Amino acid sequence: MEDMQKYDFTSILDRHGQDALAVDEIGAPGGFAPAAPEDGFDAIPMWVADMNFPTAPSVQKAIMERTAHPAFGYFRPRDAYYEAIIRWQRERNGVSGLTPDCIGYENGVLGGLLSALRVLCSRGDSILLHTPAYVGFTNVLRGSGYHIVESPLLYQAGDAKSGGPEGAVPVWHMDYEDMERKIRDQHIHVVVFCSPHNPCGRVWSREELAQAFEIFEKYEVTVISDEIWSDLLMPGKVHIALQSVSEYAKNHTVALYAPSKTFNLAGLVGSYHIIYNRTLRERVRREAALTHYNEMNVLSMHALLGAYSPEGAKWVDALRRVLAGNVRYAVDYIRAHFDGVTLAEPEGTYMLFPDCGQWMLDHGKSQRELEEMCWRVGVALQDGGMFRGPSHLRINLALPLTRVQEAMERLDRYVFNACPQPAP
Repeated sequence: MEDMQKYDFTSILDRHGQDALAVDEIGAPGGFAPAAPEDGFDAIPMWVADMNFPTAPSVQKAIMERTAHPAFGYFRPRDAYYEAIIRWQRERNGVSGLTPDCIGYENGVLGGLLSALRVLCSRGDSILLHTPAYVGFTNVLRGSGYHIVESPLLYQAGDAKSGGPEGAVPVWHMDYEDMERKIRDQHIHVVVFCSPHNPCGRVWSREELAQAFEIFEKYEVTVISDEIWSDLLMPGKVHIALQSVSEYAKNHTVALYAPSKTFNLAGLVGSYHIIYNRTLRERVRREAALTHYNEMNVLSMHALLGAYSPEGAKWVDALRRVLAGNVRYAVDYIRAHFDGVTLAEPEGTYMLFPDCGQWMLDHGKSQRELEEMCWRVGVALQDGGMFRGPSHLRINLALPLTRVQEAMERLDRYVFNACPQPAP
């Protein structure tokens, strides 16, 4: 609790005019961002997946110390950069045996995904992707000429936490039969994976991952795994690095990480891959280097050094407690007040992905109409359709609890309990 008081997770951060897409893009034409609110409502940014909290003080300190020196010429990453990643992966994810040669810089997770795909596939090849899915995956895969084969996650009752089978809490699961059939019948050799899952919030167990890799090994599938959310887990959950599941997984997985989600650093740009298979990593690095675009920014390196420090770890631990409280509040509020809306409680990330299908049916509203109702009262949440959620909303909870409370109250008063049901 002392760390939570040490860091500021309660002030409402004014990001307007400070290069923040989350607030400055609201109301912009083009259909990507939420519409501007009506008069009388301020916008509560709950869409794009960055946080409305200040970053860790250790990050700002590291950047400011570096900018105190007036030269910013060509450079190579310091040994401390690799040492910080190795230490972070060991202490946070239980990874052992990681060496600097297995780590490579990527301008972003999607850039790393594309470099790996170009090594592993030909244009037009089929790629297995679980849906719902991160919109960045679908855009990159389609835009680069790959054929997406969707394997829908199952939305089924899990533990009856809410009392009895009828009140069982829904949980997202992999459909192993569907995965195997599509991999086999469509000759798929690459899977794009997300762990923890975005947007569904699942933190996959070791047993689930082992079952998936039995299929992947059987059909000689290589996995490209986005593990950028691995630091942001709910209480009691543990991230299992895919490469730790088996020897096959270790040598047939390209794992992609970054401090950007954890520390709110997307604007600085800077991700990294972990690849243990020497031949695979040399080919991925060669592919990434061909454009001469995949080069590290010196301030991005120092931001990582500040993030992956002991002080940065304390800040993350405090952040996770704040996010857990926000998730608990929002999930309980939605289940208590919004009839016709169901949701699986996220085990990781800071995003909710509620299914409003029954509410939409009961009230004669389309997904777009529901979203516009939310936007009009300043709850700037995200269209779930672009994530392959046909009746879903995507809601960012990484902001002060008072803002989450205000958003839930507006949704209650002006949206979910304000719209009369159509006459029979």
